[in-house]
Amino acid sequence: MRHGRLFSLGALAFAVCLTLTACGTGDVGPGGSDTGNSTQSATPPDDKLNLNATVNVRVALEPASLNIFTTAGVSLDQALMDNVYQGLVTVDGNAKDKIVPGLATSWEQSADGLTYTFHLVQNAKFHDGSPLTSADAAWSLQQQIAPGSKSLRATEFGSVAEVSAPDPATVTIRLKQRDTNLLWALTQRGGIVYKSGTDFASLDGAENGSGPFRLAQWNRGSTLTLARVDNYWGPAPKVAKVVFHYIIEPNSANNATLTGQTDIQTGTDPSLLQAFTSASDKFDVLRGNSTDEYTLAFNEKHPALSNPDVRHAIRQAIDKDAIIKAIGAGIRIGGPVPPQDPWYEDLTSIDKFDPGNAKKLLAAAGYGNGLTLTVEYPNHYVPALSDVLVSNLKDVGITLNVHVVEFQTWLSKVYKNHDYELSVVIHAEARDFGNYARPDYYFNYDNKQVQQWYRDALTADTEDARNALLKKAVRQVSEDAPCDWLFLVEANTVVRKGIYGVPQHETNNRFPLTKLAVAK
Repeated sequence: MRHGRLFSLGALAFAVCLTLTACGTGDVGPGGSDTGNSTQSATPPDDKLNLNATVNVRVALEPASLNIFTTAGVSLDQALMDNVYQGLVTVDGNAKDKIVPGLATSWEQSADGLTYTFHLVQNAKFHDGSPLTSADAAWSLQQQIAPGSKSLRATEFGSVAEVSAPDPATVTIRLKQRDTNLLWALTQRGGIVYKSGTDFASLDGAENGSGPFRLAQWNRGSTLTLARVDNYWGPAPKVAKVVFHYIIEPNSANNATLTGQTDIQTGTDPSLLQAFTSASDKFDVLRGNSTDEYTLAFNEKHPALSNPDVRHAIRQAIDKDAIIKAIGAGIRIGGPVPPQDPWYEDLTSIDKFDPGNAKKLLAAAGYGNGLTLTVEYPNHYVPALSDVLVSNLKDVGITLNVHVVEFQTWLSKVYKNHDYELSVVIHAEARDFGNYARPDYYFNYDNKQVQQWYRDALTADTEDARNALLKKAVRQVSEDAPCDWLFLVEANTVVRKGIYGVPQHETNNRFPLTKLAVAK
């Protein structure tokens, strides 16, 4: 779910990954397990590969639409970003989200920070065969900043004053003020380069991207097939097709991999990995970073939850280690950002598990005789998490009713209408801290100091200054407790032997296919 300025301000980031997989950083997280990343074997030379192979990939959640301009949900980014659609720049998930060239080979920033100049690759084409030029890139960004833009990412480009194409290979972006988020925003959906004049209403079934794969077939409720673009401007993909299989239930996903229906399984339930780790001659298990934060949100418009003592009591009543044990893997973080963000710090000491103090806080807030709350809980999340929440809160005098809902209902009821008391959902989109600087976001959290630090971070002169401001803001958010961050997910990806070049990190956000390869 997206909308947003810096780090997706306004973007609800869901990896609606139904298996509570956990997020690894290569270290032992506070209260978490060893998440050391496994490595893949080097890809063999082309004469050892089946260059006409089809790779079948299990993913969890299917997009509601393929219109990447207007449709929310990271399942679209997972399938289409860098594969079907491209921007001037992209991110390298293997290098802590380093910004790297995409359709631009290089770029410069002026000394005053107000002008960015991008130099395009040569011979790039759209899937209809027409050349991609700077005029297309400029037009695409102009659609983001146009009054009344329908783009989900339009607000990320509020600093942009003008976009121009001084020659066919050059794009110039002029800003109203410094924007430390501009390059990051360009790596996301808002930076996609469309063919000039694209009818965005048609994108649900008629893409015309510039990436190495084209949309071949979408069997709603089952599979999405991407086919190699033979005249792709960059290095040719080493597989002919990739089929995404949308399999929600974890055991069904395991069976699909074990029986050969799928070659790669993303979002593998950590409690079900034994079937693959015990068959190391047939499968590899890749552990990677994620940005998937399982978040318990508090609606601050609710009379009880408007009291910070109640919010802190709930946080202190919840045993994160018990949740991680029940789920099978995870990392405690204590705040709203993952370790790969430059403004991360370990905040697990804030509202650490202390049911005795939780009872005192509830009594001070006037709820010493008990409190009843309802949590909106998407139906594709496993019951183990809600079971721990119910048990922990009961221990301090809170009766928790679990209202299980379809995810589309959650989107309407919670995200859109703010009609809830508590809510559990995965916030999965990378660098989405800006949500906490939006008083209209579904948390209804409104801290003017956090908002000011965030605005100042946007216009900071240096990355160090930006990071320092955001660290202060992140800590303040945790201290204010608009949410409880239950754990960070570890990306467990199962790969059949003989498959190479599989994405390893942040696989719920993006799943680039250009390096996939299959042995003969």
